[in-house]
Parts: sequence; structure tokens; C-alpha cells
Amino acid sequence: MVNFSEIKGFTFDLDGVITDTAKFHEQAWHDLATSLNVPWSAELGRQLKGISRMDSLNMILAEGGHENDYTDDEKSAFAAQKNQHYVALIQALTPADILPGMTEFLAEIKREGYVASVASASKNAPTILKKLGIMADFVGIVDPATLSHGKPDPEIFTKAGELLKLQPTQIIGLEDASAGVQAIKGAGQTALGIGTAAKEAQPNIWFAETKEISLANISKQMNG
Repeated sequence: MVNFSEIKGFTFDLDGVITDTAKFHEQAWHDLATSLNVPWSAELGRQLKGISRMDSLNMILAEGGHENDYTDDEKSAFAAQKNQHYVALIQALTPADILPGMTEFLAEIKREGYVASVASASKNAPTILKKLGIMADFVGIVDPATLSHGKPDPEIFTKAGELLKLQPTQIIGLEDASAGVQAIKGAGQTALGIGTAAKEAQPNIWFAETKEISLANISKQMNG
């Protein structure tokens, strides 16, 4: 692992790292599944975490045995319907919805001269960051429309690193999902995992909760 002194920037996943909009995604998918007569389960909700909109829709349709019942145009309409519902739900976000400790951590890295970018597969990331009042804390957000592959492919974190204009060895990526940790490692960055799901992918640095994250605690794990 690289030495902490080499680190100059951070790439952030959004959901489960900075805020938790998973509950809104789950509500919107749950409502769509119900309208398509697909039985909902907590396990299905868990499987949809961190994957793209169309992949999520196809998993829901497969769960109900409807994978071959709709045209591509109909599927696109379902995905758009889900997104409209989700966008309506996230309008209620405020800075109070930032996960514990992350407001302080973002302020700390900015104060200490580090740069940060967002590696989120969500097309709604700019809206979410504006609602949370932290848009100015990031030099850029990866545009999901430019991506050819989803996590665990490293593409999104590679692009997030390019926004920082740094070498991969100078970057720490933050993720709460196993696929995301794999993507960070694949991009050659130091992987900081948060929570149980991230631990499965053996991140370089691990914290149980966001509130534990600080430059001092990261340094301790990297140089310990």
C-alpha cells in the first residue's frame, strides 16, 4: 500500500458514502415492481444496490418471470417512470441528510488542500449534491452517460481520478459496496471501504461507519 503522504485526492461514491438515497431508490423500485405484479423482497432490494437502472429493471422483471414480456421501448418507459418517482422523492433531501461525519470530513480535506470528485453511476448525482449543499466541495462529477461499463469495472473511478488530474497512486476512493471496492482497486487507487458489504472485497482501509473517517484515522491505517 502507498504511504499516506503520497495521497493528494479522493474519489467518492455517493450512495451510502455521502448520503443514503438507497431508501428512495428502493421505494421507487418497490412501487414499480408492485405495478408490474412482481413480488418484492428485502433480498431483491439488496441485489439492486449499486447497479444501473436498466440492469435493475431487468432483475425485477426476471424475478417475476416477465423478462421476455416487454419490448425495449416499454422497458425504457418503465425505467423513466421509476426515475421520475425517485427524482420527486429526492427533492426532500437537505444538508441534514449527509451521513454522520461526512460534512466534517469534506471540510477537512478541502481545508488541507486535497481535491475530490464523485464517481456515482447515478444521473441524479448533481441534483443530490445541490440539495445537500456540497456541490462546491468537488472539482467534478463523472457523467454516467460517458461510461461503457458499470462497477466492478474500474472505468468510473478511472474517470473520477482523471477529473482530479492525479496519478491513481495519489488517490483514495471511498465505497460502501463490494463491486465499488473492486472498481477502485482496478483503477489503481487505494480503496477505502465503509460497512459490512465493502469489507467482503478486502479494501486497503476499512471503517465500520462514515463517522469514523478522518485524515488522522486514514493515516493511522495506511502507515500503521
